[in-house]
Amino acid sequence: MALKIRMARAGAKKRPFFKIVVADSRNARDGAFLERLGSYNPMLARDHKDRVVLNVERIQHWMKHGAKPSDRIARFLHEANLGPKPVIRETPKKSAPKAKAQERLKAASEAAGAPAEAPPQT
Repeated sequence: MALKIRMARAGAKKRPFFKIVVADSRNARDGAFLERLGSYNPMLARDHKDRVVLNVERIQHWMKHGAKPSDRIARFLHEANLGPKPVIRETPKKSAPKAKAQERLKAASEAAGAPAEAPPQT
């Protein structure tokens, strides 16, 4: 069973509230979970003490048993000094301009007299 520490949405329309739970990764986002580990209320100010509430003991217990935190939860854990800073993913290479578009950008910039500033494609 692949365990994840993730958020399950609660709250009304336009008023989000999230429970931080440990669940089987195959379950639905708001479906069955094993244990509630805290809460996250994005409607509160960033510096409010109740914005993110974590049960540190239980989170450490579940992580020892193989539970992996989601990206957002890993960020919360880093802010609470409970884990390493998560790696920020780069923009996908698919969104970079293709070869012909890069050639057109280069030609247009040379015609204007400025150096080309197209993102490198690898």
